[in-house]
Amino acid sequence: MNIIKFLESFTNEGMINSLNTKGSRRDSFNQFQNMGKVAAMAAVPFGLSALIPTKANAGTLGPAETPTEALQLALILEYLEDEFYAMALDSGIIPVADQAIIAQIAKHENAHVSFLKGALKDAAPAKPTFDFSGRRGSTTTPAVFSPFTDYPTLLALSQAFEDTGVRAYKGQAGNLISNGDLLTAALQIHSVEAMHASQIRRLRDQKGWIIGKDRGGLPAAAQPVYDGEENVTQGGFDTSKVADSNGIFGVGSASESFDEPITGATAKAIAQLFIVETL
Repeated sequence: MNIIKFLESFTNEGMINSLNTKGSRRDSFNQFQNMGKVAAMAAVPFGLSALIPTKANAGTLGPAETPTEALQLALILEYLEDEFYAMALDSGIIPVADQAIIAQIAKHENAHVSFLKGALKDAAPAKPTFDFSGRRGSTTTPAVFSPFTDYPTLLALSQAFEDTGVRAYKGQAGNLISNGDLLTAALQIHSVEAMHASQIRRLRDQKGWIIGKDRGGLPAAAQPVYDGEENVTQGGFDTSKVADSNGIFGVGSASESFDEPITGATAKAIAQLFIVETL
């Protein structure tokens, strides 16, 4: 089974609808737990590796301007999320009611890592050393975050990582469009990351989507994750001027109706805040 079949089974089971309300999350993720073996099988990227050239400097992350560099950036972000959720599960601070949710998201991220590593093969960058305290390995700098001792902080960082991933995958569409197979692979992951982002937001009692460039209570350091989301112009059309049955659609609704991409450079800079060595 490939990742397409996996995502089809994901949709056919009605999982997307079951994430729409916080009250149903336990039932939906009990169903998710039965899909672990399917996810592992879906991580094998049959044939994709033949589309990616081998790079001698695979350990150096480029500016994400080519299909290979785009997937290398994606892998760095997936490494970060995979490590973050693994440490979150080991921390023991996740409430019982949320454990199945975080555990299943962790499985998804691990499958994404396996998928991208298999696709990139020799061009896959090495996994960086992460420091989720924001100190980047310093033993003298005070911790900026304490996600594994404070659950609200853990969820806040999770939201920032998921929102970054969604926007970063979107931002690489232009670099992948020349290769339909690679673009399809990236979009398959992108859609799951978007569902993660929505679910984490709901665990934080936030709306399931970004409102303007509001960072949803996250610290100022997270602002680059949301900058640009206030855009209301789509294809040269000002969507805030669209009237609904109650009058004017409004700037807030117009901006939250569309998700904006971020560049590879921005995504890399955000990830760098939690990476000990320089990419």
